[in-house]
Amino acid sequence: MEELIQFDKSLLLMLNGSQSLLIDSLVTTLTNAKTWIPLYLALFYVVVRTNKNMRDILLVLAAAGLCVLLAGTIDDTIVKPLVARWRPARDPEIGMLVDTVDGYRGGKYGFFSAHAANTFSLAIFFSLLMRHRLFIIFMVTWSLVNCWTRLYLGVHYPGDILVGLCWGALVGYGVYRLYCRFTIPPLYPARLLDIPMAVLSLTLLYAVVRAVIMAWIFC
Repeated sequence: MEELIQFDKSLLLMLNGSQSLLIDSLVTTLTNAKTWIPLYLALFYVVVRTNKNMRDILLVLAAAGLCVLLAGTIDDTIVKPLVARWRPARDPEIGMLVDTVDGYRGGKYGFFSAHAANTFSLAIFFSLLMRHRLFIIFMVTWSLVNCWTRLYLGVHYPGDILVGLCWGALVGYGVYRLYCRFTIPPLYPARLLDIPMAVLSLTLLYAVVRAVIMAWIFC
């Protein structure tokens, strides 16, 4: 176990940070939950357009909320305080070696990653719900991008991310199976799924453009 912990720390130091203001700004934007509000609204629009009554719409919203509750809220309120594993940037052993951005070090404890669990639970749930190959790729990529930002910022170890992804996958699948007990999922038209995929692409483009501008200003 000690060897695994040391490997986890060494791998984090390999993946953490850079000397690039451009990437620093990009990561700061991507890791912010507010950046992804347009994606959530686009998913909500697809759900409203596809489901024929308020009950079915509310079921999807309740399922998505349950994903966040089980994946992230339980992690933050129970698992992190119970396990009490330092975040890399606050770890007495390697904290001074971790490259931070604007002094951001996150909370006290980091096991496991709520970002990884939350985003992957939603990615799995909506992938199972909407069942479109390209859409699945987009959603999984979205979650992995969020995971990468946490490594870059030095607020999670790779092990934190891996466990968060596993827990998120279990939650997303479990919530989907529970959702199916209450209703039969409708068929989501591919033309509607183009909307959240386009919004996700534009959000990534926005993050890149913003990063270029910020890097140019502070260069």
